[in-house]
Amino acid sequence: MAEKQKILIVDDDTSISELISLYLNKECYDTKTVEDGEEALRSFDEYNPDLVLLDLMLPGIDGYQVCREIRSKSETPVIMLSAKGEVFDKVLGLELGADDYMIKPFDSKELVARVKAVLRRYNKKSSKPDRREQVGDYVEYPDLIVNLTNYSVIYKGHTIEMPPKELELLYFLSASPNQVFTREQLLDHIWGYEYLGDTRTVDVHIKRLREKLNDNEYWSIATVWGIGYKFEVKK
Repeated sequence: MAEKQKILIVDDDTSISELISLYLNKECYDTKTVEDGEEALRSFDEYNPDLVLLDLMLPGIDGYQVCREIRSKSETPVIMLSAKGEVFDKVLGLELGADDYMIKPFDSKELVARVKAVLRRYNKKSSKPDRREQVGDYVEYPDLIVNLTNYSVIYKGHTIEMPPKELELLYFLSASPNQVFTREQLLDHIWGYEYLGDTRTVDVHIKRLREKLNDNEYWSIATVWGIGYKFEVKK
């Protein structure tokens, strides 16, 4: 029998965390619930979860700081939960490395679907991809291989760890070299209808991609002022 995937639920409202746990247990996930940031960080190391559901408003260390600490040492996916719906809160959460963001109150079926989707993307990652092993959907340029099938990025011979949304954005751009996409087009394709209008989400992810890859002498992620972005292949 396959080992159950483990989900750490961090929320100071025990009624909510217990309800989430119930939904996920029915889907055959193993869960652990904690109520504050300090306990969340301890449990993350001890429980070693496959995914973290993280409320933003926590006593002591808040969810933003917890996410920052987790991301400093692990690529384990994080879905933020919050009653806050402002664009600023979403962008900040994504900038800190969250893989998704859900606003309370949320539908239990949607939560389960989001968990499954994030885990599915994360589990496709190959820990040690090799150039000779590239199969499926991938693009290749000098110094760069982006594989959407096994969710891997190889830059200058080294594996670059990045959350699924960053990789999907990089693949989408690089699969259409020199084609300009508006922020709205990128939002619609990568994030779906829910994020329409939240264009700073794209800017945040582009910034993180540039920090990890830097501009190459053969290609770059270029800004087209007043329009959006493109994967520019240099002649």
